[in-house]
Amino acid sequence: MKSLLIVCDGMGDRLTDGKTPLEVAYTPNMDKLASVGINGIMDSIRAGIRPGSDTAHISLFGYDPYKVYTGRGPFAAAGVGLELKKGDLALRCNFATLDENGIIIDRRAGRDEYGLDELASSLDGLEIENFDIIFKRSGGHRAALVIRRSELLGPYELSSRIIEPDPHIAGVGIAKAEALDASPQSRYTADILNEFVKRAIEILREHRINKERIEAGKLPANAILPRGVGTKPEIESFEHKYGIRGASVSGMALIKGICRTIGLDVIEVENATGHVDSNIGGKADAAIKALEEYDFVFLHIKGTDEASHDGNFDGKKNMIERVDREVMGKILGEVDLGGVNVVLTSDHATPISIKQHTADPNPIVIAGDVRTDLVTKFNERDCARGDLGRIRGRDLMNILMDLSDKAKLFGA
Repeated sequence: MKSLLIVCDGMGDRLTDGKTPLEVAYTPNMDKLASVGINGIMDSIRAGIRPGSDTAHISLFGYDPYKVYTGRGPFAAAGVGLELKKGDLALRCNFATLDENGIIIDRRAGRDEYGLDELASSLDGLEIENFDIIFKRSGGHRAALVIRRSELLGPYELSSRIIEPDPHIAGVGIAKAEALDASPQSRYTADILNEFVKRAIEILREHRINKERIEAGKLPANAILPRGVGTKPEIESFEHKYGIRGASVSGMALIKGICRTIGLDVIEVENATGHVDSNIGGKADAAIKALEEYDFVFLHIKGTDEASHDGNFDGKKNMIERVDREVMGKILGEVDLGGVNVVLTSDHATPISIKQHTADPNPIVIAGDVRTDLVTKFNERDCARGDLGRIRGRDLMNILMDLSDKAKLFGA
């Protein structure tokens, strides 16, 4: 059998007025999958650990993030097609808005994408202290930054042992990058990053695009917030680890980067943006078609998490209902559960009340060659009553390999 893993980013939640968005949403197709599958709850990494989207997905693919994770930046770089070299330092970035006093008033520049490609180009190719700056925009307000040693060697190699400039909140100024240890490499790296942030503000402040944004009543994208510093990770390929070929369908550069890093083929879908308006129906079509060629297909949907971070209960409920109609309806109508094990889950919870990731376990259902249980509704509390019990994300691929009759016998 083949496997289809569907992850709705940040779909899990806590109670708002006694219900979660999943419990309130009209989801006949998700409920049908629950009724023909085996249900449970899942800690993406382990109980009590708040996962990032990167570490959560690494775990869901069966890798130990405590051993292979070197930071989010390298995945952001891979997501926009940048191939890291040994010694490179990579960071993920936000375009942000500063007021005249240098205070962050919006960490995402209003989520308005006007002119961001041109703004990114104005920063790409800078040189700071004999290090080259590679800067590429990814999806939405996000970008990837790579700092690479130029032909004229600097005095030190770069170090990921730094505190990054992004303060992660609005209402304050951009922080100074600082060394986490006393090494000259760390201090030197922090200085280079601080210089980049300063130069970026100078360039973006006077850029024609930002003047046009202001004239149009938009927030200027006049600063860059770097975070997620890391170096090139060393990860065993998915095909070598499991002996099967895999593909992924996602509109989010970070997820594409993770998939490229482990060797999953990345299938592009037009208008798959990673936002609540993403072409999720087209992504479902692409995933279904990919099952003809691949043993394992991964389908990622971001909009549920975006609504969660905005604290928008109705928006999250509506996105879940879109997923049910446009994705799960197609999956149930076109995928033969006699030949494909279908998994529906989330990488982490993002409660509306908190607007950030939490360690709450995620609802999960596996339908296909499984023992069905008595659960008939797909949501956090109903799935917790299922026979799958409570599992770790790192166990999911082993479970799928077993259900697909591709697992190796342990022992005689």
